[in-house]
Amino acid sequence: MKTNKILIVLSCVGLIFASCTNLDETTYGQLSPTTYYQNETEALSSVAGVYSLFGNFFAAGGDGWRFTEYGTDEFFCPGRASGGWYDEGVDQVMTHKCTASNGRMVTAWTTIFQEIGAANAVLASLEASPKAADFKAMIAEVKALRAYGYYRAMDWWGNVPICTTARVDATNLPKTSTRAEVYKFVVDEFTAAAADLPSVTSVTRSSYYPRLTKEAVYTALAEVYLNAKIYAGEEHYSDCLTMCNNVITTGAYALQPSVGACFLATNENNTEVISAISIDPAKGVGGNQYILYAQPALDQKKYGLGFGPANGYCFDDKALQRYETGDARLKLLEYGPQYYLDGVTPLTNTSGVQLNLITLVDATRMAAADNEGYRVLKYSPVGATFTSYNANNDYVIDRYSNVLLMKAEALVRLGQDLTTALNLVNQVRTRSNCAAWTSTDLTLANIEKERAREFIWEGKRRADMIRFGTYFTDTWFYKQTVESPTTDAWRGIYPIPAIQLTNNPNLTQNPNY
Repeated sequence: MKTNKILIVLSCVGLIFASCTNLDETTYGQLSPTTYYQNETEALSSVAGVYSLFGNFFAAGGDGWRFTEYGTDEFFCPGRASGGWYDEGVDQVMTHKCTASNGRMVTAWTTIFQEIGAANAVLASLEASPKAADFKAMIAEVKALRAYGYYRAMDWWGNVPICTTARVDATNLPKTSTRAEVYKFVVDEFTAAAADLPSVTSVTRSSYYPRLTKEAVYTALAEVYLNAKIYAGEEHYSDCLTMCNNVITTGAYALQPSVGACFLATNENNTEVISAISIDPAKGVGGNQYILYAQPALDQKKYGLGFGPANGYCFDDKALQRYETGDARLKLLEYGPQYYLDGVTPLTNTSGVQLNLITLVDATRMAAADNEGYRVLKYSPVGATFTSYNANNDYVIDRYSNVLLMKAEALVRLGQDLTTALNLVNQVRTRSNCAAWTSTDLTLANIEKERAREFIWEGKRRADMIRFGTYFTDTWFYKQTVESPTTDAWRGIYPIPAIQLTNNPNLTQNPNY
């Protein structure tokens, strides 16, 4: 049961949070920082609002999570011959031809900076409260949420304005900070927040979940450090190791028997999930729509759904062929002839024709047949509760397997303790019924492929491909041209939306846009 405090206050956060974001006023209705936030429940009501906006980043139908996958070799959204889905803005991003006027880019920017702005507003109110000293951990929590927002902004646009005030002076709008400056800000904010957050070992998971712990922030920091050469031109693999060890040595996390066990509707006490966003559409708190957007329409019959999935997101042979025969993670993918859950009865349409999912073949990318493209079903509808087409599977932000593979990669890049690195990778592979690697298998190229197999559609692929260089050097269905990791590196960050440049002349467009 999702009865934690964050979830409870989220159901009534609209009124409270709306009143806390308009800091142009001296008071918020009859409240001000000196009369409000007198106890943890009052303060948490506004913190929950930041979590809510943070959760928007992971929504299947929003341009948050999708921008961590667009432009890679594992996530496509072609137009369908039966109508719908083709979007020129999406096509631009997937083909590495994004422009500053791209509407999807505008939405992605709004998703990120709304959360950042809300965090700034809530921080101002928390710090102005007479009980501010009692809210030290909660203030750290909001700073970490803001750092997550800037982490994504740094990853996508590189050079963005850093603003930490609740009110923006219209006569002195924020200026662009360099990607290296944003990197330092993110690292400093995460580091400071981790110091004041509770460890997973000091809280009761069932009641504290899904709020951020030290270990959640350490995991985010490990990822930032792993990509530091891209973000700031500096190698911080040793720092990545430190952060991974901070998580591992708690002994609080362990791999689940299967990857799929992390994405069920009942994952609150899951030992592999390090951070997540609570979902409970029955209480008006979010809704998981992955099944709606990704699955073929006939999955309505397969899973007994009250709605027909919209047959949108898919992938092709490029990603499927990375998996080895017998890899248990293949059970999370839909490809080839489709059956009911018994694995025997063919899944057929009204004419009795069995659904057979094939790889993408429509060269125009605008008129793919309904059975073109394979599907990922990590967020299982089995055991989930639906409100309309919204499932109650919590969004997973990070898992323990990521920590193991990040540490292994950092060790290989440093040329240190390769025996440990091999053991870490094999923990992940063995869990999925894959043959253990030998020392000759432990290469960076193979680690990238293992990460792709483990984290398909989890928002890791774009950053991974850029770090390994394959974002530029490889080709796939939507990207047919080999690019250079040096001369085309500018394609690794997106353009600042033109509307933002118009609204704030102090911003600077990224190179080549």
